[in-house]
Amino acid sequence: MTAAGTGGSHAQPWRFDSGRICLDLVATAQEADRQPEGREPLAEPGRLTSWLTGAGLVPAGTRLTGADSGWVAAFVELRDCVDRLVRNGPGEGCAEHDLAVLNSRAQSAPPGVRAVRDEEGHLVRALSTVPGCAALLAVVARDAIDLLTDPVARSRLRQCEGDNCRRVYLDTSRGRRRRWCSSEVCGNRERVARHRRRTAVKDLEVSSAGVE
Repeated sequence: MTAAGTGGSHAQPWRFDSGRICLDLVATAQEADRQPEGREPLAEPGRLTSWLTGAGLVPAGTRLTGADSGWVAAFVELRDCVDRLVRNGPGEGCAEHDLAVLNSRAQSAPPGVRAVRDEEGHLVRALSTVPGCAALLAVVARDAIDLLTDPVARSRLRQCEGDNCRRVYLDTSRGRRRRWCSSEVCGNRERVARHRRRTAVKDLEVSSAGVE
């Protein structure tokens, strides 16, 4: 699943293929697509708010007027902590610092919700008030804690096998045979590359036969 981003003509659309909100945040890192050079993908508040909307943390059209560079810094810090904890486990590297940040962010209350009727009279989920940064961070942090403390869920963590992708996702497929974060993106790239390799081999064989 993708969601359009904002904040510049060259901004890439967000993708939500990971199966967990916390992993989708991890996937916003520049390194997720093995592109270490360039600007921080969440650098602009507009990009962050578009991710929050795409991830379903706030309804479309919600005006997060308080979003600023402080919000960006807080989400980037949480993202990097979750990234290290997911990849390295709680007993490696900077785990104590990362756990402290994660636990601190999870202490705040998440946004309040209520059921309201839409224009057609159907009940839909809405937020009680426009949330602040701490409340939205809490949603992601609590999701990460649920993941990290669930042995079954942790056993389903996979890193995408795509050549230019290091996204982590939750494999809930039958037989646990999912290879890519997205069959439509990385899976399709692999299929295209495989087809090109086969075509190149056939062309070489034809060329060699013609020479003989």
